[in-house]
Amino acid sequence: MSEAPHGAPIKTPGQLIAAIIAGFAVPIVIIVLLAVYVDNSTRTGAGTDSLSEAEVTARIKPLAQVDIRDANAPRVYKSGEEVYKAVCSACHASGAAGAPKFTNTADWAPRIAQGFDTLWHTALSGKGAMPPRGGTSPDDYSDFEIARAVAYMANNSGGSFPEPAQPAAGAAAASGAAAAAPAGASDAGAAQAAAAMAAMASVPQAAAPAAAGTQSADASQAGKALYQQVCQACHAAGVLNAPKFGDKDAWAPRLKDPMDTVYNYALHGKGAMPPKGGSTASDADVKAAVDYMVSAVK
Repeated sequence: MSEAPHGAPIKTPGQLIAAIIAGFAVPIVIIVLLAVYVDNSTRTGAGTDSLSEAEVTARIKPLAQVDIRDANAPRVYKSGEEVYKAVCSACHASGAAGAPKFTNTADWAPRIAQGFDTLWHTALSGKGAMPPRGGTSPDDYSDFEIARAVAYMANNSGGSFPEPAQPAAGAAAASGAAAAAPAGASDAGAAQAAAAMAAMASVPQAAAPAAAGTQSADASQAGKALYQQVCQACHAAGVLNAPKFGDKDAWAPRLKDPMDTVYNYALHGKGAMPPKGGSTASDADVKAAVDYMVSAVK
């Protein structure tokens, strides 16, 4: 029995070259296809972003972060509009929980009639469903920034209050110290204390004490001027139980004491009131301011 002759599968130089190329190309194509297959098999389904870079970063970020600030850097105060948008608009934009709606003159009219000081102190101490300072802290927004927000809302709702005066250098520190109320003090009292001290820190200080024996040319005018510069920060609205200017009932128990005792309280301080109201006025001008306030209730 004869056998078929055996022949080599590669008979020409061209077939040899093709075989060599195929020997390299086929494995490479197979590897690429396997890589694509493996990559596709690890992808998440449509709408799932749990493995996205942003989600992974959020899961592994530290729980605590350190915010470094320059304590000596000048304070940059936010405008009333900025504070309103960040804090107050949550309720005042829609009038939620009985809050007067922004730009609604009917809602704001009775409140504007009470005066700016009353509105400001209400914002600081809270009222009804509104927490003190709109739920913020003095570290978030200063009393001055809260005052700006109050003026912004009121003036866009029918009011015409002037822009609150910016605190003098160091007023923020005074406000912060006042905000630290004694143990057991109420939140409202602490907020009122902060408001009062911030107001006193922001008013212009009276002139340095005059030389011994020198008196004001017009004691009455000097007393009125000192009241407007310093005393009204608390006495205009009756902050921290200060007898309200012109309120006979509030002043009556104080005036049972001799005037020298009343002068002594004003000169040396009593309760939350610092000596001379925190000013550097002369003793004569402080007494004149007391006389001016007393004359309004007689």
